[in-house]
Amino acid sequence: MKSDKSKSRGKRHAGQQKKVSKVDKQIKDPKAGMRLNKYISNAGICSRREADVYIAAGSVTVNGKPVTEMGYKVQLDDDVKFDGRSINPEPKEYYLVNKPQGFYTSGKIEHQNKTVLNLLRKVSNAKLEPIGRLENSACGLILYTNDGTLAKKLGNAKKGIKQIYELHLKKEFSFADMDILKNGIVVEGHKVYVDDISFIPNKSHHHIGMELKSMRNNIIPRMMTKLGYEIIKMDRTVFGNLTKLNLPRGQFRVLKKEEIIQLGML
Repeated sequence: MKSDKSKSRGKRHAGQQKKVSKVDKQIKDPKAGMRLNKYISNAGICSRREADVYIAAGSVTVNGKPVTEMGYKVQLDDDVKFDGRSINPEPKEYYLVNKPQGFYTSGKIEHQNKTVLNLLRKVSNAKLEPIGRLENSACGLILYTNDGTLAKKLGNAKKGIKQIYELHLKKEFSFADMDILKNGIVVEGHKVYVDDISFIPNKSHHHIGMELKSMRNNIIPRMMTKLGYEIIKMDRTVFGNLTKLNLPRGQFRVLKKEEIIQLGML
């Protein structure tokens, strides 16, 4: 005969199972709908109670329109944005891609199959977005995730994240221009600082390595154009704590748990 304590545990366990099943149904069944505050909470943004505050303040939009109604239900195919960034309640996924030259980071129709997202569709149907951008003419590391919180943190244009690039230039790079970049260069009204820059060992002065944190779009091509240089090839070899080690061009891999934790601490 079961004790009262065992019965209590059994009821508690059954209640937990029922709760999990309900959440799974909301996520998997597009017709079920999900309360907006729960949607935001599942996306890892904040608690449901905090989400209600943000909803009331007009910080959340659904399909382009602000929603301030408590208890509003959304569908999985709705475009939900928190502070302008798309979010979703799916399990978090993280992919590091070694992007080939000529591939676009976004998935626009006119790009046809030349998008990184087409590579990732082989393994994921999640609403993945790149953290930052990488020009279609460039190659190298780019991180894709559906973790809106991490994407917002790492994509912060002011704080930035460590990135190392290797550039192949059409003409030799000068020591004078190297000093200019080290001291900061103004691009479209904003001063950009390069943390480190040097020539690449055993290569001509057409090749330089550059480390910076700026997440502004096309910032390196714009800096080089301002100094009078044309880029033949640009390769991002380091992104935060991530490198291209054992990741061939055109391939991708899932981030390890410890890598995700380290990125969250940057």
